[in-house]
Amino acid sequence: MERSFFPHKERRSLQPLRPVMKQTLSELMRMSRICRMIFATCLGSLILVIFYSQSMFQPVMRRNPFGVDGCCRKGSRNALQELYNPTQLEMSGPAVLHQARRDQVADACRVNSASSRKRRVLTPGDLKHLVVDEDHELIYCYVPKVACTNWKRVMMVLAGRGKYSDPMEIPSNEAHIPSNLKTLNQYSIAEINHRLKNYLKFLFVREPFERLVSAYRNKFTLKYNSSFHKRFGTRIIRRYRKNATQDALLNGDDVKFKEFAEYLVDPATQRDGPLNEHWQTVYQLCHPCHIHYDLVGKYDTLEDDANYVLRLAGVGEFLRFPTYPKSTRTTDAMTAQFFSNISTQQQIQLYQLYKLDFLMFNYSMPSYLRLD
Repeated sequence: MERSFFPHKERRSLQPLRPVMKQTLSELMRMSRICRMIFATCLGSLILVIFYSQSMFQPVMRRNPFGVDGCCRKGSRNALQELYNPTQLEMSGPAVLHQARRDQVADACRVNSASSRKRRVLTPGDLKHLVVDEDHELIYCYVPKVACTNWKRVMMVLAGRGKYSDPMEIPSNEAHIPSNLKTLNQYSIAEINHRLKNYLKFLFVREPFERLVSAYRNKFTLKYNSSFHKRFGTRIIRRYRKNATQDALLNGDDVKFKEFAEYLVDPATQRDGPLNEHWQTVYQLCHPCHIHYDLVGKYDTLEDDANYVLRLAGVGEFLRFPTYPKSTRTTDAMTAQFFSNISTQQQIQLYQLYKLDFLMFNYSMPSYLRLD
């Protein structure tokens, strides 16, 4: 009886263990799969780390300095900090020069506060000329006829995150497409204030009458600018030319500088609204009495001042401001010739119109003016 009982009891006790053993085996197999997955993940991560480390030690010039990985130096000093507290000795001299230019603007705004600060609150429309580069924390106010095409090209390279590398490969008409650059008026008020406080703000200026004559020559003496001829030339000829021919009234492509000057100083022009940006004053385009510009570059020292901005931004090693042909540039002598053909009254009125630009940016009254 005992021999027949114990085997039976043993068989009964083994049956409940079989599901447990199956479950344990299943868990071991599952853990094995998890271990293989973890191992594969670790191996993949190790390969990525090795690949990234190798790429970091490639020669700098083989990498695009304006790509996402190269344009911004996270945690480094920005252009604003470098301007006011330069770490390199060669940056100290230009810093002193631009401090003097800032002081000149501030003094002119203070002395002429009645005319220079008529509006104390800027609107978004006042900020449409301020181009923003987020990566390098720059704000550039572009002034037409002061190398603004090349500056827009440079800003497209800086803000393009690798899309562009050579400014001169960008067609001039593409540089003027509004959607290719972001301007300050596209931000919220809080975002605007933050950028005005923390980004380096700069503009470039030119002797006011040189800039004016340059605008006239470009927009009214070149045949390809037919849109300006139609929009402004026909209006100017209709108002100020006696016995104008039908061809001149229709095409507006032979505006004389004397007629252009008369148009600018006519109170009716002021009532029509703001002047076109190509001959509008700098203080109306960039509002230097309301916006504190950290750097004021000048057309006669364009390349030095422009490359100084690029060094402050940390890209001077990779990017230089484009050179430009000087043979076609409007000179002081050329400007004097144009002004000799207008009356003394027009000269006085034009000087009054651009007086703040003369004073703010330290341009002396031209010797060719007949103001007595």
